[in-house]
Amino acid sequence: MRELAYLRPDDAASAVEAVAGNPAARFVGGGTNLVDHLKLGVTAPELLVDVRRLPMDAVTETETPDGPGLRIGANVRNSDLAAHPLVRSLFPAVSRALLSGASAQIRHQATTAGNLLQRTRCVYFQDVTTPCNKREPGTGCSALEGYPRYNAILGASEACVTTHPSDLAVALVALDATVVVLGPDGERRVAMGDLHRLPGDRPEQDTTLAHGELVTAVELTAGRLPRRSTYYKARDRASYAFALVSVAGALQLDDDTVTDVRLAWGGVAHRPWRATRAEDALRGRPFSEDAVRAACEEELAAASTSPGTAFKVPMVRNASALVLTRLVREAR
Repeated sequence: MRELAYLRPDDAASAVEAVAGNPAARFVGGGTNLVDHLKLGVTAPELLVDVRRLPMDAVTETETPDGPGLRIGANVRNSDLAAHPLVRSLFPAVSRALLSGASAQIRHQATTAGNLLQRTRCVYFQDVTTPCNKREPGTGCSALEGYPRYNAILGASEACVTTHPSDLAVALVALDATVVVLGPDGERRVAMGDLHRLPGDRPEQDTTLAHGELVTAVELTAGRLPRRSTYYKARDRASYAFALVSVAGALQLDDDTVTDVRLAWGGVAHRPWRATRAEDALRGRPFSEDAVRAACEEELAAASTSPGTAFKVPMVRNASALVLTRLVREAR
């Protein structure tokens, strides 16, 4: 067991200062992902800065020019967030995404920020005996010629073909959430769709956050979104399995015409994938299941598959049709 230092600061600014000043320091919250990686040898920080007891554990109603919203503290537990009455009524896709992830025990330990910042479950990333550019830059990507079932089909690179594991992140991308971040230079806000990045030639960087920046909250606004949203996850088991593909959708109709639609996919890319081409193809046109499938084909024109990942194209197309059709049925 490698020795490391442990710090539990009293305020967020002190936590940021401690991590920003040490390249080998890491924040730890619920620890459901980081502790696994410590055991596996995937990461070996010199200092852990525990943020779990900082006052970031509340869900607060907000009022914005666009209508009612929520500010979700970074330390709110996944189980509490999934069960919150306002989350269930205003943003059901968030609640359903959380309930589809992990086990009840893990959801009770995991935090909002930790869920968004969890790292890939690629088997080669977690196996320190194999080359992995994400774990050790420049060593190669074992997944390119390895087990392909969980590989990306959109936005991958020769350096990395892994996918992002968070269900919550997919729902938040579809719902245009904003991530509140505290860094050495103060607070800033990041659009959820800009938080995670594609691998390119730097797959070791999962997000656009700088070292030492601490996620303190997530903000959602209901007024600028379609009223109905939901989340669907296709996986190998009924529980405790990561997504083969997942879909978060929100839809607004005027009679049968699509006036607004939001569509995000999980399990297909290095980051939650916002299907903007599909949204543009649907918006302003009559809704039908066939129209959804055709719109998804436009989004999937850029997909790159192998014999082991080709199943994801029809799977995500069919899942998108299922999600949006289900929302229409609920509205009628």
